This record gives sequence, structure tokens and C-alpha cells, in this order.
Amino acid sequence: MFTGIIEKVGSLAARDLNPDGSGGVEIRCAAWEPELLRGESVAVSGACLSLENFRPANGGIAMTFSVLKETFDRTNLGSVPLGCELNLERALRADSRLGGHFVAGHVDAVCRVSAMQKTGRDWRLDIECGAELCQQMVPKGSVAVDGVSLTVAALSEEGFRVHLIPITIEGTSLRRLKAGSLVNIETDIIGKYVVRQLGRQTRKKIDMDFLREAGY
Repeated sequence: MFTGIIEKVGSLAARDLNPDGSGGVEIRCAAWEPELLRGESVAVSGACLSLENFRPANGGIAMTFSVLKETFDRTNLGSVPLGCELNLERALRADSRLGGHFVAGHVDAVCRVSAMQKTGRDWRLDIECGAELCQQMVPKGSVAVDGVSLTVAALSEEGFRVHLIPITIEGTSLRRLKAGSLVNIETDIIGKYVVRQLGRQTRKKIDMDFLREAGY
């Protein structure tokens, strides 16, 4: 579990693909404190990956992760170019502050940026996504974009809008976005459960038994 509060921005140093569509990635970033542990979970632009290994590299560290075909298929990790900036966050500790929202690290979809526009000191980011994904969002609710916890400012059937404050632009990879960029989207996990539960409910027939159960 993560919070969507980015701790470091790394870069994609290498990517290997196997014939079956799986593979691995190497990501370089500044050193972590406390030191990383093999096997721990790290959110890489919103995708939860298990740290396979790490080593010193150019004053920082090089981290390697195995990536399933499913992960490559459902995220942008297989398509972003080498050298691309990636948002990094270690898993949430039980005694940590929850500054963003609960982020599972399970990307729902890769969506396209329709506009990235500066508005005063801030930036306005518009993202296109399908109706099914939009149904899991609410205005002023939370959404993770490339692993960054953001607030939905506007919502339609075709997509949503968020605003990026200067600290978000300075401290995350979202600063590189432009129209046409592909981003990983994870909707709020609470919204997913609500939508699923409502979808399983069936309307009861209104008869005497129904009225008695309702207290009439």
C-alpha cells in the first residue's frame, strides 16, 4: 500500500523484454535512507514492483525489478523511452503519516493526456479515459496519475481534470507531460468497492413482504 506522495524521481536506465512479454527494468535514482531491502515493494510511476536487487551507481543506486507481462500490458512501463523520469515511492509504514490517499499500486489503465496548460503558478492537466474508469471517480475525490496522489477537479464521461501545484511539478515526473503523453491511472480503491457493490445489488420486487421488511 502507498500514499501517492512521491519520494524520489528516478530514470529508466534499461529495459529487457522476454519472448513471452515479461522482462525487467533497471531504474537509477539517488540513494535511499534508510537503505532499501531486497524484496520490498516500490511504486514505480504507480505500479507496485518488488525490488529484486540494487547496487551503487554514479553516486546513487541502480535498482532492478522483474516485470510481469500483465504489468507491461497494463502500464506505460513498456512504452516510455529509456532515460524517462519515473516517480518512486516506498510502501507505506504503519506508523507513517497518510498525506495522500490509499494507493494500491495496481494500475487500472493507461490513459492519454489531452492537455497540459499553465494557469498562473499552477498547471491544468486534462486526461482522457473511458466511461468505466470515470464511474469510479467523483469530483474532489482522489486519483493517482503515474503514482501521484491528486484531486479530481472536474469530471466528464470522457475524462477528468486535475491541477498541479508548483511543488508537484518540481518534485515529480509529471513536469514532462504534454498532450499525447501516456500515464498510468489508478482510481481510489474505495470507489472501486462502492461501484462493485452497487453493481451487484438487484432491485427487489415491491410486495407485501418487502413493505413489511421496510417497517410498513
